[in-house]
Amino acid sequence: MFNLFYSIFIFLFGIIVGSFLNSVIYRLEKGISFLRGRSFCPKCNHTLNWMDLIPILSYVFLGGKCRYCKAKISPQYPIVELITGLLFLSVFLTSGSILEILFNFVIVSLLIVIFIFDLKHYIIPDRIVYLAISISLAWLLYIKADILTTIYALLVSFGFFLLIVLISKGKWMGVGDVKLAFFMGLFLGWPNVLVALFLAFFLGSTVGIFLMLNKKKSFSSEIPFGPFLVIGSLIALFEAENIVNWYLTLFLIQ
Repeated sequence: MFNLFYSIFIFLFGIIVGSFLNSVIYRLEKGISFLRGRSFCPKCNHTLNWMDLIPILSYVFLGGKCRYCKAKISPQYPIVELITGLLFLSVFLTSGSILEILFNFVIVSLLIVIFIFDLKHYIIPDRIVYLAISISLAWLLYIKADILTTIYALLVSFGFFLLIVLISKGKWMGVGDVKLAFFMGLFLGWPNVLVALFLAFFLGSTVGIFLMLNKKKSFSSEIPFGPFLVIGSLIALFEAENIVNWYLTLFLIQ
């Protein structure tokens, strides 16, 4: 009973955080401080009432339109809120200590911002990825992480992406992806980062081929890779150990 109560509470807390993340994403796009001012409609600039800001429910009750100007509200808002709630619940159910849960809450939130921003603008915001790197470094110092395994993870993630950028002179991969890979190495560690990178490249190539077959993209078209790195990181966060064990059982253990 208590677990159900806590799970519901964490999910609701997550969708509230998701609403805040939507505000952060919009204000990053417009260069507005997300620490000041009340929420407003991006079309008519009308200050929103508390009834307009209830996560998911306000979108449903308003029919996906602004109460004041009737402009359509992007489905990004309820989707981000719902996904944040589900990810927070997953963190709560799989993490250990309270501090680990809080740390993962913050990291998951930053990954969501990176995912949406890069998907929409093909840019990974420096302020967000630098914040993620700083928090991850502080966490590694707090838990006294093994330096050698951290170096392994960084060599695989940061080193590999940096090599791609240097060889291609930035044509195959952006510098933002290198910074994100550095953060992934710190956050996921070894060998979890290897799982995340494999999943990211697999999903990225699959989606890319699908888009080209459907003539949505050409071979020379730019496709943001950050979202795939985020998806790979989230899957690795929750399932890396199971994936590694499955791989070892399937291919290496005779």
